[in-house]
Amino acid sequence: MKYIKYLLVFVPLSIAGYFLGWNAAAVFFMTCLAVVPLAGYLGMATEEIAAYSGPKLGGFLNATLGNATELIIAFFALKAGMLDVVKASLAGSVLGNILLVLGCSIFIGGLKHKELNFDARGGAFTSTMLLFAVVGLAIPAVFFLSHSVSEGDITGKYGGLSIITSVILLVIYIVGLIYSFKTKEDLYGVEHAEDIDAKWSFPASIVILAVSAVFIAVESELLVESIEPMTEIIEIPKMFIGLILIPTVGNAAENSTAMMMALKNKMDITIEISVGSSLQVALFVIPLLVLLSLFFTPMSIVFKPVELFIFGASVLIANQIVSSGKTNWMEGLKLLSVYIIVAVGFFIIG
Repeated sequence: MKYIKYLLVFVPLSIAGYFLGWNAAAVFFMTCLAVVPLAGYLGMATEEIAAYSGPKLGGFLNATLGNATELIIAFFALKAGMLDVVKASLAGSVLGNILLVLGCSIFIGGLKHKELNFDARGGAFTSTMLLFAVVGLAIPAVFFLSHSVSEGDITGKYGGLSIITSVILLVIYIVGLIYSFKTKEDLYGVEHAEDIDAKWSFPASIVILAVSAVFIAVESELLVESIEPMTEIIEIPKMFIGLILIPTVGNAAENSTAMMMALKNKMDITIEISVGSSLQVALFVIPLLVLLSLFFTPMSIVFKPVELFIFGASVLIANQIVSSGKTNWMEGLKLLSVYIIVAVGFFIIG
């Protein structure tokens, strides 16, 4: 946060630009830059509160609010009826954490330490849970694709499958939290919050959390409203915006923390942040948004085949890496290479 805080200047600039009718592309990118420090302060405030609340309540808060920025942005896109952008941003958040964050962390940490070591059992358990989450998300798509069900029927007469699947995934998420607190398994990347020395008072942490959330909500609405006019000015596919740009913005501050931990050879925390965050999105954020969409435009839990394929491939690669207990910069480069191929593919083809 040492340098990221200077990006706060884009908060008033983006708001002024929106209401003064500045160039839509400029407003979009200023809004993206404004979200980065706000997400960082939201995450820091959450961890500060976790330090005061004790391990169990603190762990619950950290697991629940760990992806609050992505949830807020996706909610406003959902409210605007941009269902494809919502799904792309959620898929991009999972992929970004597994391929980009973990890849960058392993790469830069491996260059410094040559070989990085971590608890293979804990990492393997979390990645296996992530594999289960991907299977859970894939099953509805397999049923619908194999029976050539139309998009209208997916959210219409067959919409119950999305709702039931979402409820089951949420139940697994809650049971996983309880399991984490009763055992030493850290499913959602929450244990590292227990070791944080509080820098802010408890009331100050609450205020910073609330203010950050409010401004993230404001910036999220501006971000969503500027997508359409921005794509008319700059020919960037909406899928690329949803899959690459929005998740990168929402995860920037958390990603920097993961990389710093890798540089200190604390790969257990890096894996907790990257893989644990992906698991939160898959088991909590996605099903929650599907249920919330019932109050607006119903959104199914069915993802596109290309998104599911990249999901599955990325999780399998991550599984191989985190289950070994050690890694090096070359494996980080492999993850980054896959992410770059995905990003270029969506930018060119959309």
